[in-house]
Amino acid sequence: MAKRKNEYVESDIDILELDSDINNILRDNNLSTVGLVWTQTRKSLKTIGLKDSDIKQIIIKLQLLGLDLNKKIYS
Repeated sequence: MAKRKNEYVESDIDILELDSDINNILRDNNLSTVGLVWTQTRKSLKTIGLKDSDIKQIIIKLQLLGLDLNKKIYS
C-alpha cells in the first residue's frame, strides 16, 4: 500500500508558525522545508541545539499538518 504524499511536505517551515528561535536554528542547519524537518529524529534535532520543549513544539505543529517525526502521514 503506497503512502499518500502530504501536501505540506514541500512547504516552507514558516507554515509551522514556530517560535523565532526554533525557526532560526532550523534555518541555520538548512532545514527550511516541512519535509526536511519531518525526516529528522529527536536525536538529530537535539544535536543541532534544540531543547526538548522546542522539539515538542515541532512535533505538535507537524501533527497539526498530519505528520510526525516518525515519518508517518495521517489521513
